[in-house]
Amino acid sequence: MDAMHSHSGAESIFSGDRRALTIGLLMAITLVAFEALAVATVMPKAEQDLGGLTLYGWAFSGFLLASIVGITWAGEQADRHGPGRPLAIGMTLFGIGLLIAGLAPSMLVLVIGRAIQGLGAGALPAIAYVALGRGYPEQLRPRMLAMLATAWVVPGLIGPAIGGAIAEFISWRGAFLIFVPLIPVMAALALPPLFRMGPPGGELRRSRVPTAIRLALSAGLALGGVATGDLLFGAPLVVIGVAAGIPALRGLLPPGTFRAAPGLPAAVAGNGFLNMCFFGAEAFIPYLLTTHRGYSSFVAGLALTSASLTWAAGSWLQERAIRHISRPHLAAFGVAFVIAGIAMVPLALLEQVPGAWVAVAWTVGGFGMGIAYPMFSLELLASAPPGREGEASASMKLHEMLSAAAGVGVAGGIVAAGDAGGWPGASLALVFALAAATGILAALAALRLSAQNPVSPSRASDPAAAAAAEPAS
Repeated sequence: MDAMHSHSGAESIFSGDRRALTIGLLMAITLVAFEALAVATVMPKAEQDLGGLTLYGWAFSGFLLASIVGITWAGEQADRHGPGRPLAIGMTLFGIGLLIAGLAPSMLVLVIGRAIQGLGAGALPAIAYVALGRGYPEQLRPRMLAMLATAWVVPGLIGPAIGGAIAEFISWRGAFLIFVPLIPVMAALALPPLFRMGPPGGELRRSRVPTAIRLALSAGLALGGVATGDLLFGAPLVVIGVAAGIPALRGLLPPGTFRAAPGLPAAVAGNGFLNMCFFGAEAFIPYLLTTHRGYSSFVAGLALTSASLTWAAGSWLQERAIRHISRPHLAAFGVAFVIAGIAMVPLALLEQVPGAWVAVAWTVGGFGMGIAYPMFSLELLASAPPGREGEASASMKLHEMLSAAAGVGVAGGIVAAGDAGGWPGASLALVFALAAATGILAALAALRLSAQNPVSPSRASDPAAAAAAEPAS
């Protein structure tokens, strides 16, 4: 039995051996969130200084594509050697990438630094889920998920402002270099308890990293085709990239994911649909408010901030509600709020509707995400095969990331076509309609999660009773 499980009767994520692990994980999430938001803010300054506008988008795409490999590798290594080693290597790569990007003499070097960052950052989500599954008893996992959601709120509120201030008054390079000294502190807290977990002792499986590399190269080919802006040359690249990428993606996901089979496959599929619909819609809320309605970027930012706050509120609500309501029903309940929020947004296309309506609508969507998102994660932790928690975690985070990117990409194509064809308002309405339809798919997948018996407060204090309440998978 893991050392962390020996304390499973304690009712706190900060008790005993969990204290350092909890603080370390929260620091890691906060640091990565701050860095991501700050970099997005300072990249225009970096381009002005270094040039290389044609490589601008690859500073983000390179990070994303490298993360595909990093997530898969880290999950695999956690199953083979335990979560400590892959997180240590991931943190090291992340720090090296920060240094390379912060000291870059050209945009090409900055892109290389961002790719190395992506390899390291990819380790974090996979290891975080392994740590949740092996380091916390079941009754504490909803609370820890709520804490991790909250760790995104503060960066979301002040991260862009801090990044802008650093770029304006110091240098854009500071948005990379300022985070390097925090990595050893984070490592000192999180790594010792992770190393104590050791390897899970499951059956070793063939490496999936080559498949992840094929997926990253396929996705890069498709992104390159989109970036050309040339239909004649770019479209074939997109088709080839997608055709080559789908078999690779299928090899990295649990069997049955594409049909949302009950249990773990439904969790991975539903989480993907959820992120596709939410982020595909959210990406074009600022566009709707600024370009279509003429509001300032500040007003658009307030709309997105409102969702960050209610996402955290929803996460804390699920931490209490999961004691009394099953995962499928709570997940479907949260998805219904997401769909409602998305469906409310297009009313702002009407001149009679004030821009504040979008902020109200998106608080509804964010609240739903706070409830639904942890349910798919809890299903993953409950149904992952013993000894393969890393593989399952990597599959979910990989599918989540690609689904969100696909949602934004498809929506961007629709909006671009609408702008070129003279139907910009209709194209935005179509984007939100398709996002809401994708939300329905997420709700259907949610209903295929395990019908777990809720853990009551009395049973939560008794690990044996809580285990007995869980039906056999």
